[in-house]
Amino acid sequence: MHDPEIRDNPEMKRYELPVDGDVAVVTYNLSPGSLMITETVVPQRLEGRGLASRLAKHVLADAKDRNLLLLPVCPFFMGYLQKHPEHAEVVHPTYRGILKI
Repeated sequence: MHDPEIRDNPEMKRYELPVDGDVAVVTYNLSPGSLMITETVVPQRLEGRGLASRLAKHVLADAKDRNLLLLPVCPFFMGYLQKHPEHAEVVHPTYRGILKI
C-alpha cells in the first residue's frame, strides 16, 4: 500500500515523509534490479508514532511495483522484515537466508 505523503527523492537517494516540519527518511542505493536500504532515520521528536513502519511499508510496495529486490542492510529494515516475513518475496535471496525469512 502506497502512502501518498511519502515521496521518493532520487537526487538525494531517499524516501521522505515530512511531519510537523521534520522529515523521516529511508536512504538507499539503487542499482539494476535491486534497492539497497542503508538507513532509516526518524527525528527524535517524531519517534514512537509508527513513521518508520509507514516508510517500510511504502518502500516494500514501491520495490515490488518496480520489480526490485531489496537488500536490507539497515538494522531497522532487517528487524521489520523478520517481524513481517510475508514480504520475503521482495527481499534478495541472500538476505532472505541471513534474515531466515
